[in-house]
Amino acid sequence: MTELGAKVRQVVAKGSNTFTQLSGPRLGLSQVQRPKTCDHFRVESYSSSRKKSPGKTQSMANVPITSRKAYRRTDDYTPGTPRVQLGTETLPLPLTATSVLIKVYAVSLNYRDANIANGGNPWPVTPHGIPCNDAAGEIIAVGEGVRTLKIGDRVAPIIDTENLTGRESTRSWLAADEDGVLADYLVFAEEKLTKLPDHLDWVEACLIPCAGVTAWTALKDIGVGKSVLIQGTGGVAMIALKLARAAGLKVILSSSSDAKLERIRKQFSDPPIFTTNYATNPQWHEEVLELTGGAGVDLVVEIGGTQTLVKSMKCTRRGGTISQVGYLSKQSLEDLAEFLPLLIDRRINLRGINGGSKLEQEDLCAALSATQMRFKDIIDKVYDFTDADEAIEDIWQGRQVGKLVIRVT
Repeated sequence: MTELGAKVRQVVAKGSNTFTQLSGPRLGLSQVQRPKTCDHFRVESYSSSRKKSPGKTQSMANVPITSRKAYRRTDDYTPGTPRVQLGTETLPLPLTATSVLIKVYAVSLNYRDANIANGGNPWPVTPHGIPCNDAAGEIIAVGEGVRTLKIGDRVAPIIDTENLTGRESTRSWLAADEDGVLADYLVFAEEKLTKLPDHLDWVEACLIPCAGVTAWTALKDIGVGKSVLIQGTGGVAMIALKLARAAGLKVILSSSSDAKLERIRKQFSDPPIFTTNYATNPQWHEEVLELTGGAGVDLVVEIGGTQTLVKSMKCTRRGGTISQVGYLSKQSLEDLAEFLPLLIDRRINLRGINGGSKLEQEDLCAALSATQMRFKDIIDKVYDFTDADEAIEDIWQGRQVGKLVIRVT
């Protein structure tokens, strides 16, 4: 048992947003310790060089920043044309009483960003909006009414700025309903932000809001010692893999690439990961059943949609759970002919996962801080700020294993 695994077993517990503890009392949501203040902050590069910030308070008058560099979507879907364009624009200043100004250090990409940039989003989006919803940065100025944050705090916005508790009836998604975060400076209301774990550098920390929180909520309530099928080798899948292994789960990973599966098996060899290739084995669900002694997995992190959902149900144990995270395959209702009989017969709990709330983001950050979990081993490539269009094309083509990150500053 690794030291990290032992810590996760002790800290990450079953509650409304957490896993089951291996031994000892359960930790409910209220028992997860969220950091209340930061006495200091760090500015860290991905190469692990660190420097202390002076940590002084500043007024807006002392911040000579009135404009920012930001990428906006071109909304031109012609093959071979850029999907985003860099420009300079005026910052929304002065700050309101409860807003803060953030210097952005890193932004991570998700498949959703490339999908929107290529016109594939199923819902309307803001024309020529700023892409991306995963960012990590440092507060450099605060409005006069800000009470929960201060200059120098390391923060990330939540990806649905209306989803504070999980009970809100409205939504506003970054990079879709409103501008995203692919810029060197951002302005946010303090209630839309969470503090970041101090041990993560900027490149690691920017993985938290979308991919991190999605993986966290997809795995909740499963329990130590259970089994999980994780589909794909992208950002959500790799963070889910790390969280699942640290929580003592048996992991089965599926992909269409033998090369990617072999790379991940070598990288995470102890304990071993079981894999299946759905491209070369159309009956991959039967292989999953064999790997679980015929019972099926306790949980599926499902990203395919209609083309894979029925087979995912066939290899989920009776009373098990499917967390529907995405729909990357071509969607067709004809693929769902067996859906209702399987749902009823296998008593499957099918739940939609659409990121998470501010509370869930705080819980994930608290768990990461307690366990000191790192994400360096699942970051595939880090791009310069000027190479954002290349990064979007790479994730659109599925060239990565894990996360792609843009270093902004």
